[in-house]
Amino acid sequence: MAHLTASVEYGLHCLLGLLDAGEQPRSARDLAAFQGISPSFVAKIFPRLEKAGIVEAAEGVRGGYRLARAPETISVLELVDAIEGRKPLFECQEIRGRCALFDDGAPAWATRGVCSIHAVMLKAENAMREALASESLADIAGRLQRKAPPAFGMDTRTWFDRRIARRRPGRPAQGKDGTR
Repeated sequence: MAHLTASVEYGLHCLLGLLDAGEQPRSARDLAAFQGISPSFVAKIFPRLEKAGIVEAAEGVRGGYRLARAPETISVLELVDAIEGRKPLFECQEIRGRCALFDDGAPAWATRGVCSIHAVMLKAENAMREALASESLADIAGRLQRKAPPAFGMDTRTWFDRRIARRRPGRPAQGKDGTR
């Protein structure tokens, strides 16, 4: 869990875009367009999320991705680990044994146990992992729902429905008012 990259933010935003999709998959391209982010960047994230069992893929013209599990069961930590891999926050270089005073090699007391600096970093990493594990996709969605106006959810569904309708062979997209 070194530096968390933009991939984590993009992944979380895209997963929020799947919450109201139900069984209707949404394409990575549509999710990227909705967020205003690079489709090729998003396309690289979803196979990792699928491998981790967070999303499932559906093939075909109307294919894409949908959540594989309930949002309450998807922790932010799980998403971070799926996208970034499980990397340590800090990689100790064990320089404590290279002190200039240790001409004949470091004495046992100097290198015994976990490095004191590394111990602090491990504590910080554990706290961060616990905090990320305690938050779910549903928790983030709840915060968004409290913040957004009531019409936002319907506007979101309509936007995606129109994009999906355009991909159906022989069917023009419907407008917000139901006209084609």
